[in-house]
Amino acid sequence: MPFYRCRCHQADSRTFSPLAELFTEHIAPELLYLESRWASLISFGMTTNLLKDVLPIAGTTNPETVRQHLHRVAGRQDADLDGEPANLVDSGPAADQASPIAREAIIVGIDGGYLRNWHDKRKKFEVIVGKSMAEDRDDRYFGLVRSQDAAPERRFCEVLRRQGLPTDQPVTVLTDGGDSVRALASDLPAGSEHHLDWFHVAMRMTVLGQYAKGLAHHNPIEATALQDRLERIKWRLWHGDADEALNRARELADDVAALASGYPGLTRLVKATAGLATYIGNNTAAITDYAERWDHGEIISTAFAESTVDLIVSRRFAKKQRMQWSKKGAHLLLQTRTRTLDGTLHDLFTIWYPAMVANDAQSTSLAAAA
Repeated sequence: MPFYRCRCHQADSRTFSPLAELFTEHIAPELLYLESRWASLISFGMTTNLLKDVLPIAGTTNPETVRQHLHRVAGRQDADLDGEPANLVDSGPAADQASPIAREAIIVGIDGGYLRNWHDKRKKFEVIVGKSMAEDRDDRYFGLVRSQDAAPERRFCEVLRRQGLPTDQPVTVLTDGGDSVRALASDLPAGSEHHLDWFHVAMRMTVLGQYAKGLAHHNPIEATALQDRLERIKWRLWHGDADEALNRARELADDVAALASGYPGLTRLVKATAGLATYIGNNTAAITDYAERWDHGEIISTAFAESTVDLIVSRRFAKKQRMQWSKKGAHLLLQTRTRTLDGTLHDLFTIWYPAMVANDAQSTSLAAAA
């Protein structure tokens, strides 16, 4: 209950609470954890209904309250990135002292997805998600909205620490070659290698092959020559000869642009061949010898990253339902959702609230006794 101040303290507020300094939080850490965890998996409205069904909470709890609490938790996560590294290590100081392991043993897939913009409903914005896989270690997820993240390299270092790896651990990164994910890959530890995902390369070649089949109905000879040249470019890319593939792609784009044909899809074909040359040019340094990696059993595709986009983005942000998000809201939800999916959200709460560990132990003892 509040107390009234005497007249000699009129400059201060009229009432005060002596417990305010002892109880700085207005919600129990356990309840805050449940709100953050469940709201990361299902909608804010469903989280509110679930809490009311299983807990004797106040009727004033509503979706907006849950959303604000989740944002506060995610904001504290971001603030911790600027603090001491030890605050983010789940496995203790040993993670910073661990010795780097072979670069090939750490595979990181980064991909992007798009959400409808709440503030500009005619446009979408990109969210970037990734998955880090290390031998003999649990997988870890991360996600962000680039414009809302001041230092994405620190976020990735935190992912390595959560896997018990040193922050300077070199990794092998696979991306689709987009501008945003390519920029993020440049922020990774020294010695890391960035490889262009073969799946996206092959998809571009497949699309061009379909155009060639359509061209065959109007210019059979040109279509046959186009298919042959595409196969040669694909062969060069498969064997890591990026410079020669780029030269051939540029020559192909010039020849297709000068092509005279009644093919209805010619404009799209011209754009696609020019796009292939640009794509290869932007990612020349990331094109590797895929044949050699395949022979050695190494990963050459980000199919697992594609599934990560579906797991992290599609299933919660409900793209099929045309949900709309602000960039800040999406970024904050990504922080708690990725922690929930890889099982480290509870560890983070026990760092913030050490008493939760004792409470968990007591609950376990009571359950065993019962």
